[in-house]
Amino acid sequence: MKDETYGALIEPIAVMALERDRDILPRTAALLQEKMGFWWTGFYIVEDRLGDWKNLETGVAPEQVKDEEIPSGKGPWMVLGPSVGPPACERIRYGRGVCGTAWAEKRTVVVPDVDEFPGHIACSSETRSEIVVPVFRDGEVVGVLDIDSREPANFDGVDAVWLERIAALVSSVLA
Repeated sequence: MKDETYGALIEPIAVMALERDRDILPRTAALLQEKMGFWWTGFYIVEDRLGDWKNLETGVAPEQVKDEEIPSGKGPWMVLGPSVGPPACERIRYGRGVCGTAWAEKRTVVVPDVDEFPGHIACSSETRSEIVVPVFRDGEVVGVLDIDSREPANFDGVDAVWLERIAALVSSVLA
């Protein structure tokens, strides 16, 4: 069932990617949210890749990050991009929480129970499980696709495979 639903999402997202549709991120988040019934779906974008989103208000000063916390050549933050669902954290540090871990380790992170993930950033107390998929451009993480569920252990390898395909399609807009 999951495979069929994800499969139906690939074509419209691929068309947007071919057209280099700048609205691919909010539309992809909305499609995933609507068709898959997730609690929260959105993108975090590595700060130096923000492009048109540079004017986002964030409320956390980058100068609060200590120099030793920033790996060589890495900006310290991901900033909330297009998302669907309740309010979410505006900024996430490199290596922090599930999103920052996926960024730092350059891999998809599936968390069956967010309460058991060390350093989990609780943007919503209703989130029970989470999957975060890096979005790569030229071998570097330029953002992540973050999805939360109110159900424990809601994500598995099937989600990871399809969401990695979707992340590859949307990467074209994060130059």
